[in-house]
Amino acid sequence: MSKYTTGEIARLCGVTVRTVQYYDTRGILTPAELSEGGRRLYSENDLKRMRIICFLRDLGLPLDSISQMLAEDDPGSVISLLLEQQEQTLREEIGERKERLDKLESLRRDLKDVETVSFESIGDIAYTMTNKKKLRKIHAVMLITGIPVTLLQCASIALWLTKGWWWLFAIWAAVAIPWGILISKYYYDNTAYLCPKCHTVFTPAFKEAFFARHTPSTRKLTCTSCGHHGFCVEVAKEEKK
Repeated sequence: MSKYTTGEIARLCGVTVRTVQYYDTRGILTPAELSEGGRRLYSENDLKRMRIICFLRDLGLPLDSISQMLAEDDPGSVISLLLEQQEQTLREEIGERKERLDKLESLRRDLKDVETVSFESIGDIAYTMTNKKKLRKIHAVMLITGIPVTLLQCASIALWLTKGWWWLFAIWAAVAIPWGILISKYYYDNTAYLCPKCHTVFTPAFKEAFFARHTPSTRKLTCTSCGHHGFCVEVAKEEKK
């Protein structure tokens, strides 16, 4: 039967000699015997065990888990559970890294629109990025409640023109006007604006916000803190504690 030195088993498994020695001190891979000169000698079974250890380490399993599994009389009863736990851990790590990558890409895109990059401008971008989830919820409420009103409007106009049912349009108006008032108040009560000049989050007067020129993510307003008049970034209003 073949015998392998520490260096040989390290080379065959693609690891360093220090790794093999470390596994020995941890009791995970002990040599089959010692030579007369005190050299560690590993058997074919040790080589197989080492390859299994390296494979599990490549999957990201911690040494403590591998040691626990190898110490079991029936490792098959443990391996499925350990692999399932490791799969969940890796999926969570992938999700976290994907989220970081998305933030990094968003930051790079937003920095292209900034004339002079500063800590304040990066802080503004960071604030709007972390605030986007709340803002999406506000927009979702407006969209979901607005769809039935829009459908009723289209249907009422079509039936008025084809069948002369003008009263259906009157019903739509009776619904749309209160909805418009309520949704405008909801939008105003839940949004604020970030001034690009002084980096303050402020709430403009309702009339100014309602009639201001705007893009999907900005409105041309006058900052209540520094008086800057220009396009300010829309953000979700922070809840009062």
